[in-house]
Amino acid sequence: MKPRIRISIPILTCAAAILLTTRSAAQAPLSKPTSARAAIESILTMQQEAWNRGDVDAFLQGYWRSPELTFSGSTGIFRGWDRVKQRYKQNYPDRAAMGHLTFSGLEFHQLGPRAYLVLGNWHLDRASGDIGGVFTLVFQRFPEGWLIIHDHTSLVPAKP
Repeated sequence: MKPRIRISIPILTCAAAILLTTRSAAQAPLSKPTSARAAIESILTMQQEAWNRGDVDAFLQGYWRSPELTFSGSTGIFRGWDRVKQRYKQNYPDRAAMGHLTFSGLEFHQLGPRAYLVLGNWHLDRASGDIGGVFTLVFQRFPEGWLIIHDHTSLVPAKP
């Protein structure tokens, strides 16, 4: 006669709960999309406020300070945080050139647990003439937080 194994319902329930908890924890994303989006939105708000104060250095705090940072626009591709900073300071040497920045039409697309693509519009109100366009930002989550690792910004001429 074969021995019977008796397993009680409470033991089965506990085992199932442990397995489900372990499986859920392993499959859970490293950050919830809503908290990632809020963190990224706060970086964009900080950048907009820094720009409007005329503080390019504070604006650049949203970027990955690395030689691997990339920026592409109508004048080409710029590699490295130092080169991106130089580009901003050259193109926007003073408050008048910087004008007043607003972002709009933001779209957030999660690429993975540590990456987001953000699309949007930018507009500068300036005494010398308003300009604006579109941008695509790739954010990556690092131990210190979310940072822009790639920026593609394009000027879109105003319609007559």
